Amino acid sequence: MSNSAEITLPLEWDDDERMNFMFSDFKENRDVNTTDWDSKMDFWTALIVKSCKDRRTVCVNLQELNKIFKRKEKSPLGLATVIQSMATCGKIQRESEFAANVDCGWLSWGVGLLLVKPLKWTFSTLLGSSRVHLEESFVIIELVKEKAAELLRVYRSSEFSSCSIVSFQDLCTLSSNICADESTLCMALLQLQRDKQVMVSLHEGEKIVKFCLPGQDRVSAVSDVDIGIYQLQRSEKLLGERVEKLGLEADKCKEEARILLREGKKSQALRCLRGRKRVEKRADNLFAKLESIREILDRIAQSQSDKMVMQAYQAGVAALRLSLKDVTVERAESLVDQIQELCDTQDEVNQTISSGVTAADEDMDELEEELKSLLNESKPDSVSGLPTVPANNLQPSAVSILSSLPDVPQRPLNISTEQLEEELNQLTLTDSGFQQKKLTSPAKILDPAQ
Repeated sequence: MSNSAEITLPLEWDDDERMNFMFSDFKENRDVNTTDWDSKMDFWTALIVKSCKDRRTVCVNLQELNKIFKRKEKSPLGLATVIQSMATCGKIQRESEFAANVDCGWLSWGVGLLLVKPLKWTFSTLLGSSRVHLEESFVIIELVKEKAAELLRVYRSSEFSSCSIVSFQDLCTLSSNICADESTLCMALLQLQRDKQVMVSLHEGEKIVKFCLPGQDRVSAVSDVDIGIYQLQRSEKLLGERVEKLGLEADKCKEEARILLREGKKSQALRCLRGRKRVEKRADNLFAKLESIREILDRIAQSQSDKMVMQAYQAGVAALRLSLKDVTVERAESLVDQIQELCDTQDEVNQTISSGVTAADEDMDELEEELKSLLNESKPDSVSGLPTVPANNLQPSAVSILSSLPDVPQRPLNISTEQLEEELNQLTLTDSGFQQKKLTSPAKILDPAQ
């Protein structure tokens, strides 16, 4: 069985006699043996629903069920009859019918998003065919309602609960633990749309979902103010991530400057510090805009009426445009940084060639002070392995060394030249523990020249 690891099978699955009966086809007439018919129908109906729960999905098709319930290379013969019976009882519904029962505005969105070929299921629906096609997908009504309620509960307990509008991608991430795939999420959203709890629309090619606010019976249509507030919230998130990234970049520049300073590369360290200043300045500018957006969002959250919300939103439009501008020109900012770095390098080269005069930047003194600070921070690391220099008087040690030397002779030395040469030949010099070769007499060196 291909998907046996994903579902839990009943204990009787290992009973060959029982399974031979369950895998056999249904009799054409139920009245022949209603007990056997109903027993087999109840078994497969419950197992189909349970298999979907185990796999966190709400849809099934005959082809998939044949693979899931394959046993000893055999598939159940009566699954098509089970699907028809469940559809007749209203336990399942074709995806096409399920989507068609939702508002017309949803139908085109649902069809495209569910990855279902419209012509395939629409064709069978128009013909009114009762035959179950292998690839035709059915929605289990009981499960899709449970999944919709679970999705709404997860949203209201998440960080997005303060946002009436959530992007579809964020919702996919949020529901990853309850929905097996995007198709399952879409079915849950279709059910919530039917219950008037959500509204889905497109904004600049992006799918967005508006949820019903707590205390309201039904969700309202997506308005321009809703879109504007959504853009403000997205800008707040993007700017926050950008400011955090710039902070890490500034710390990296400082660390690189410290390393270069330890290596004696002062000019390169200065360039890193200049880059850090530029990054910090841009971060400060973005942070100021971020604070403006947060202030507007706080004002909107505290608004007691739609009119106050409108006024607060209009006050934040300018901040929104500024913030979006900075977010969308990130690549241009990166290019400007590269050009500025090349200009800084060229300035240093020109200064070195001309006279080696120090840079005339307005903040050079500040950078020099920062370099000194980095150097002071580096000193303990570079000399930590050396012994401490003694601070007390060294005179006693010198006296003890002098007292150990022999007395200077007061009488004339009666030593011949030959004796001195012999003693010189016996001396050895050592350097770092290695013995040097014996010295030869100057007289012997001069002998060949005589």
